[in-house]
Amino acid sequence: MAPLRRLRLWLLLALLPPPPAAPAPAPAPAPAPLRRPDWAACRVLSRELARLLGTVREPHPVLEGMQLLEEEPQNWPPRIRCSDACDPLTLESNHTRCLHRIRQALQHYRDLLGSDVFREQPQPQLETAMEQLLRHVPDGHGRVPRDPLAPTERWEQPLRRHLALKRLRSFAALIGRVFNHGAR
Repeated sequence: MAPLRRLRLWLLLALLPPPPAAPAPAPAPAPAPLRRPDWAACRVLSRELARLLGTVREPHPVLEGMQLLEEEPQNWPPRIRCSDACDPLTLESNHTRCLHRIRQALQHYRDLLGSDVFREQPQPQLETAMEQLLRHVPDGHGRVPRDPLAPTERWEQPLRRHLALKRLRSFAALIGRVFNHGAR
């Protein structure tokens, strides 16, 4: 009799409607696509930045030939490293990381140009060029707010200005190569 009971049980189970399916999980929202940079505009603006930097003269000529060494203070820009993928081969497949680092550095230099380091020798044309470049360099992480830089002593300002301009010239040369390659 047990086999007959099993058969009836199987028949009843077969006639029952299937249990309601669990709702499918909602797909995770896709991140907003990173807009493509305007490589040609960035190339033109980076060349303009380099040209403007070539016109900036040091008010203290003795600093021109000096090599200043210092530990890495907190308020110097992020450096572009090999791991930032700014080399030509990686730029062709994925430029996101490189552009993010370039944007961070541009924002830092813009803030530095507006700080007390450049109070005695303001550089409005350089600041404008930075702002224009920032408008063309996309960033998937949103706009980073301006961070107030630590105030500097009056005697430090010419030294910090000299270091900032020296590093900004190197940075401008590097981004010029990145944007030149991207614009091809």
